[in-house]
Amino acid sequence: MKTIRMAVLAYNGCMPTQLFGIADVLRIASDIDDGLGAKRGVRLDVELIGLTGRNVTVAGGLALRVGRPVGHYDLLIVPGMETRRQPDWSAKLAPLTREVAFIRHGFASGSTVASICVGAFLLGEAGLLAARQVTTAWLFAGDLAARYPAARLQSDAILLEDGAVITSAAVSSAFDLAIHLVKRHLGAEVATATANAALLPSQRTSQAPYVDNHLLERRLPTFSQNLRQWFEARLTEDYDLERVAQAFHVSSRTLMRRVKGETGVSPLALLREARVEKAKQLLKSTRWPVVRIIEAVGYSDPASFARLFSEQVGETPAKYRRR
Repeated sequence: MKTIRMAVLAYNGCMPTQLFGIADVLRIASDIDDGLGAKRGVRLDVELIGLTGRNVTVAGGLALRVGRPVGHYDLLIVPGMETRRQPDWSAKLAPLTREVAFIRHGFASGSTVASICVGAFLLGEAGLLAARQVTTAWLFAGDLAARYPAARLQSDAILLEDGAVITSAAVSSAFDLAIHLVKRHLGAEVATATANAALLPSQRTSQAPYVDNHLLERRLPTFSQNLRQWFEARLTEDYDLERVAQAFHVSSRTLMRRVKGETGVSPLALLREARVEKAKQLLKSTRWPVVRIIEAVGYSDPASFARLFSEQVGETPAKYRRR
């Protein structure tokens, strides 16, 4: 019988939902695998480990006793930490130098390393993200890209595997990662049965339907935030770059340069994001026909807006409303 050793790394301030959630689903999968009578000759051994040799205080102040790491792990899982919406990442990561060194050493010794949510920042500190396709929680994707510019960030992705590095999205992606690992080691049948037993949805592929731009816009630099708010008050008006520039007392070239420098996109892209965000709100909060909502955000061609909405959200307006 081959044993796959998996360690979930607990550290001060880590999120217990991610810590316990992935470990629990992996244990459920092992039990289901036994019950199905499969003869894969594989056993998943999941350990919660810490580097202090004593209690770890997880987010919320709960003291948790974990074991010290022993020997080689086939997979090291790094959960995310509790953090505010606008964190000082240098200050957050400074106390975790031992964990970062452990991650770096484990990877160098042949362990696959996986992160959940902002656990990706610890992988970044360990130097594992450079030139790799990676993801993290959409709310902090911009921070990850700024801190680790060599990473090939795909902010919409739920889960990405690039070589021996796996990154996943926000808090609940712990379960997507768990099912991914079950499928890899125990097969699709056990993965499906585990998801059904745990009432987990089919594996998701995109974070885009969950993005709330009202949370993101407060993180925009002041100029772009003011522009976004100006657009929100004029969603039904035709876009005119010169008129927008005049409203902000700058040239059109300066407007383009400032917005591009602050956000990476054009003023028109900000307007389109504002229109889609308003449409999302109306789809959730009203029973208006989709055509009426499209008109309320400044579009006359339903097909054109449906394409824009799908590009940004990852699903059609009708599917978004149903979900």
